[in-house]
Amino acid sequence: MTTSENPTNQRIVPAVSIKTACTGSSNKANELGMRPMQERAYDKRGEQYLLIKSPPASGKSRALMFVALDKLENQGIQQALIVVPERSIGSSFADEELTKHGFWADWKVQPHWNLCNAPNADDEKVAKSKVKAVGEFLASEDKVLVCTHATFRFAVEELGVEAFDNRLIAIDEFHHVSSNPDNKLGAQLSQFMERDKAHIVAMTGSYFRGDSEAVLSPTDENKFETVTYTYYEQLNGYTYLKALDIGYFFYTGKYTDAVMKVLDPTLKTIIHIPNVNSRESTKIGKHLEVEHIMDAMGTWKGVDDETGFHLIEITTEMGNKRILKVADLVDDSDAAKRSKVLTALKDPKQRFNRDHVDIIIALGMAKEGFDWIWCEHALTIGYRSSLTEIVQIIGRATRDAEGKHRAKFTNLIAEPDASEKLVVEAVNDMLKAIAASLLMEQVLAPRFEFTPKDQGALNGFDYGEDGYQKGKTNVGINGKTGQVHVEINGLKKPESEEANRICKEDLNEIITAFVQNKSAIERGLFDQENVVPEELTQLALGKIVQEKYPELEPEDQEAIRQHAIAAFNLIQQAKKELEQAQQTLGGTTAGSSGTGNPDGKPESNIAFIQGVKRFMNVRDLDIDLIDHINPFESAYAVLSKAMDEATLRQVQAHISAKRINLSPEEAKDLAIRAVQFKKERGRLPDINSQDAWEKRMAEGVAAFARFKAQEKAKAGS
Repeated sequence: MTTSENPTNQRIVPAVSIKTACTGSSNKANELGMRPMQERAYDKRGEQYLLIKSPPASGKSRALMFVALDKLENQGIQQALIVVPERSIGSSFADEELTKHGFWADWKVQPHWNLCNAPNADDEKVAKSKVKAVGEFLASEDKVLVCTHATFRFAVEELGVEAFDNRLIAIDEFHHVSSNPDNKLGAQLSQFMERDKAHIVAMTGSYFRGDSEAVLSPTDENKFETVTYTYYEQLNGYTYLKALDIGYFFYTGKYTDAVMKVLDPTLKTIIHIPNVNSRESTKIGKHLEVEHIMDAMGTWKGVDDETGFHLIEITTEMGNKRILKVADLVDDSDAAKRSKVLTALKDPKQRFNRDHVDIIIALGMAKEGFDWIWCEHALTIGYRSSLTEIVQIIGRATRDAEGKHRAKFTNLIAEPDASEKLVVEAVNDMLKAIAASLLMEQVLAPRFEFTPKDQGALNGFDYGEDGYQKGKTNVGINGKTGQVHVEINGLKKPESEEANRICKEDLNEIITAFVQNKSAIERGLFDQENVVPEELTQLALGKIVQEKYPELEPEDQEAIRQHAIAAFNLIQQAKKELEQAQQTLGGTTAGSSGTGNPDGKPESNIAFIQGVKRFMNVRDLDIDLIDHINPFESAYAVLSKAMDEATLRQVQAHISAKRINLSPEEAKDLAIRAVQFKKERGRLPDINSQDAWEKRMAEGVAAFARFKAQEKAKAGS
């Protein structure tokens, strides 16, 4: 257990690390001034409904400008309304001289039509007053308006859906919308699509929702043409940023005492302090927490009159004195002071000045739409229930900038204490942190293209010196997209167009729901003696797919499930193989930073590909093998080394004690799998089988029969 003298666990809990190739392609513009993602979106500019999924800093704002200008000029669209979640993001859509870079028109917004710049916050009263301005814009000859989600919501309520006919509605940070009936913007979006008279462009850097709520209904989603630009493509195509590290650290005691254990004053850092109601809060108040953090940094020397930044004197490792400039975005006691700090941070003259500010401390701000290219470290205290929020926070540190070679995201999590009565709450927080880590591994990895065995080589993929060889283990790499082609015996191919789209575009959304399934991750991590892997890979994941896509045929549902578990388990196994190789080779593998490269330049995803190949080369990869792997075993291996042993045992005992006999629903699910088993093998599962999964299916059949008999007896009595 960590001590009060060193309250932060020095061992990292499941960590993600990606090395990039630094190809520079992400920042290279074509003859029209478009970067790769923007060009990809522009190619789809004729679509009525367009969904752009692209990571932070990939240029979504400018991509929209290109698409909107074409719709206004060439597609007969009258006006464009740009809708953003908060006022600060409105600046992303300010005037741009696109012709300077080769495009045929400039982006212009009349100052009075950027309602994000209008005074006062967007509370209900103020937002409603801006509805008048929206109505005036719709009646004008001007082309572009920028407003917040709140303003737009009220405008639609007031003016009606039909008032926006023949307009482009562009919704930025689209993950704020949901299909939940209580989400007014989501309901309005459905109305627009039902009327079918407006064009819609939706943009998001993190399409999955942390609360597992669908953004769109399946019917509405099918109407959208999707443009996807992956995190892997973005990072791999940077010019300067070579590596991204994501780590979770346990701490004991107060977080204000632990922060300095992971804060490196030499790195440009955003610190996100916990909500006052969270378990991590010290309960002394947010303002005092900020003071404690600054006191721990060094000696306070006053406030800069021009910027409002705090000046903190620190002593470097070399013994030299240095002044840190710290921006406090937590203090909201003086509106004028806060405004001065925000204005200084957004000063366009300072955008490329690395020395303008050193550390930003925030609570609920500086996440999405916040552009500080020099940020090297996003330090967050307390778990974040929304995976979307985590991606947005990480996105603050993943801007490419000259001299910036490495970026970090660190999450400080309160360690469960074996003596605590509230250990369960702490464990839940820890599980959420692990779930986020597992998902980020998926988000950051190259995308897979799965096919059944011996289907042949795919266009654009490199299969190595010997090329594609039928009957052999083949791994193909698409250098342009970063996709990896993997063949799997027994893999079901999606039949319908929608199922095929899901397998190509939406596997991460399925995996998000899976790693957030509390029962699945609990049992996968802490009840390994009693859980059969197939209960997780087939039953739990199968149920998620069925509930998420009820309109699909069972064959397509099974194909999607297989593709999702293949993507998840293959990444976990590749990571495991690499860790084992590192131990064997004394901590180095090809592709690791500083090894095998005289210039120290990382070798892109070479290490990851090697891990995939190592896993595949010793076995003939088939779907049954993939289903037979506990998807959480790799995370547990790391966790068991990092957690206090007494706490780990207590957690395991707690999870095991919760395990109850099969429910009628679980028995039914197992019986359905048993029917499939009979189709494939010509016999029912044997309850005396040595195979744990076959035995569990047989138990399910018996339990299902018992429940049915009980129901019949009850009905007859």
